[in-house]
Order: sequence, then structure tokens, then C-alpha cells
Amino acid sequence: MKKFIGLLLMLSLTICFHMNTYGTENSSEENEIKSDVGGITVDCRSALLIEPTSGKILYEKNSNEKFAPASVTKIMTMLLAMEKVDSGQISLFDTITISENAKAMGGSTMLLDTGEVRTVEEILKGIAICSGNDAAVAMAEYIGGSEQNFVNMMNERARELGMSNTTFMNSHGLPASGHLSTANDISLMSRELLKHPQILKYTGIYMETLAEGRKTPVEMVNHNKLVRFFPGCDGLKTGFTDEAKYCISATAQKDGVRMLSIIVGAPTWQIRNRDASMLLNFGFSQFINKQIVAKDEEIEQVPLNKNGDKFFILKAQDDFYCTIHKSDNAEIRKFCKLGLKNKKYEINEIVGTCEIYLGDQLIGEVNVYTDREFKVGGFVDNLKDNLRKLIDLGI
Repeated sequence: MKKFIGLLLMLSLTICFHMNTYGTENSSEENEIKSDVGGITVDCRSALLIEPTSGKILYEKNSNEKFAPASVTKIMTMLLAMEKVDSGQISLFDTITISENAKAMGGSTMLLDTGEVRTVEEILKGIAICSGNDAAVAMAEYIGGSEQNFVNMMNERARELGMSNTTFMNSHGLPASGHLSTANDISLMSRELLKHPQILKYTGIYMETLAEGRKTPVEMVNHNKLVRFFPGCDGLKTGFTDEAKYCISATAQKDGVRMLSIIVGAPTWQIRNRDASMLLNFGFSQFINKQIVAKDEEIEQVPLNKNGDKFFILKAQDDFYCTIHKSDNAEIRKFCKLGLKNKKYEINEIVGTCEIYLGDQLIGEVNVYTDREFKVGGFVDNLKDNLRKLIDLGI
């Protein structure tokens, strides 16, 4: 009897063991499926594919896990610089004198010398093309007065952008305790940088020689090889340290559609580039660029009286295109907003804007102009219209 009970216990334990093992395998398989969209799997710690205009995420893997971002950090450095340029606070032609501190930076460099004078544009190219740590520090000191003050500015801007899982400890991305970010946060600062299209003229350069004012010219070669080998790729930034492994925030444009792929912690640069390219291609297969409004298109007829026999026509000042997911069936609506005053308007005069919605989401706007001269009436004109209406009705 005791042997029989013992056999039953052993059998029960065996069944429980197999049930638990089977449950674990199922759970693992389900987690793998979540990061396997469209047959895509990536060999890295974290990844994200996003349509940068709408912010629609097409693929993600551990996108909110914190990792060292390496030189992808420099996206924020370039963002702060471009915001200063585009706001007119600094100029691309302003000069920066290189400090001993900047020259002493290790890792990737544009070989700046102490006392060397370079323009803001040249330093931006040094950051964007050859990922110069010396260039990043030079820019940080120029804008912030000191690198530490600039780092404070970086962290403040990160908070404004909603980068809640990011802490910057320096302007370049070399290893530092607590210097961490996520694929999702990297996408936020990348999307913000894309609002300054001038930067793509630098990040999209594969090779450039810096010779003026130097005894020995410096050949700057882009660390982002996709700029040369992936059609339409024009940015943004790569990164590598032993801790971070191989990282990239890669963007490309095809047939009017822009995509952004983030790879964090790939084991080799070849795998990083392969996976970033695969994500970009997947994105291009999912979206189209659609013309919503054509330049000079008639948008709306606006009555000038209650009878509607006096009116003008609103026409679009520019073309408007929108990147739309192929499966998106949301209605596209146009809503004109005018700010007319009691005055005379000339033909082709801008009189307001046309807001464009995809479903309930505002996706952009274009200015609208009038197709003819007209005058907005005051109290007397409105009274005349009301009296005319009463006469027409026989009252």
C-alpha cells in the first residue's frame, strides 16, 4: 500500500513538472510573437520603428528599457544647437574657439587643436559626420558656457520632450555612471531634431574634407554607413561603446514617406545596420504619402450675405501631403478658420487657414487666400441684407 501511494505521488509530481514546463514555454513563445511583427525579429537589446510625423509605432522591442545610448546622445547636442540656430540666438557662421578640455576628449574625434577656431556649422558637421567627441564638447561649451551647464540644458530639454527614462551625464555619450536612455526616448529627441531639416544636410553627408586653416586636412567619414548604402537614408546618428554595444537612430525617406528606426545594443555594426534597414523597409511597405490639398485648389465658398449671392472662394496657398498608413480608413476633413475684419480684401490676399484632420487628429494646415476682391460689410450692410430678405418673403 505504501509503495502504491509513493508511486502516485511520483506520478503527480511528474505531471506537475511537465505542466509547469509547458506553461513556461508558452509564455516565452507569446512574448516572442509580440516582438515579431510582419515576420521581423531583431538581434539587439531594444528596438523601435516609428512614423515620425504621426508618432505611430510599427514595431517595438523593450522600447522603454534603459540602456547606455553611446554617441546617439549627440542627437540632443545637435538638437539644442539647431534650436539656437533656428531661433536666431546663434548663427552657423559664428566662431568657436577650441578649449584644452575639448581637445583632450578621447574616442571618436575630428582632431581639433587647442585654440583652433571653427564655425558653428563646421562643429555641427564634426558632430554629425565623424561623431567627434571633441566637437560635441566644443559646442556644449559655446552654448552653455561649460559642458556641465550644457548637460543641465540637455536634461531640461529631455524633460520637456517627455523623455522620462533618460538622464544625460555628458554631451557626447562616452561611458558615465547613470548616463542612460531608452529607444522610445531616443525616438522623441530624434523626431524633434527632424523638425530642423537643415541638420539632414550634415547627417546625410558621407565624406567631407576639412582643410581650411589646417596644416593637415582632416577626412571626416560618416559612421552611419547607411547614408551611403541605404537609398534615401540621411541621418541621424550612430553610437558604440563596450557597454552600449552598437546603436543607431536611422532615418530615411522614400516616395515622400519618412521612417525612423532605433536600434540599441546590437552585437555588431553589421547586425545593427541590417536590422535598422529591415525595419525601415518594413515601414515603407506600410505607409503611403497622399496629397490632400493641391496648390491653388478651391477649398470652400464663403458667403458674404445671408442670401449667398455675394461670396468669395478660399484657395490653398500650398500643396499639402500626409503620410498615411495603408490600412487607415479614417475620414479626412478640412475646416477653414478665418479672421475677417470690416475692411476691403484684395485678390490673392491670405485670409485664414485650412486645418486638416485625419479622423479626430489634426495633421496639419495650409494658408488660404481669396480668389477676388471683396469688402466685409458693417452694421448698415447687414441691415440692408435683412430688409431685402423681408421684401423677398413678402413680409
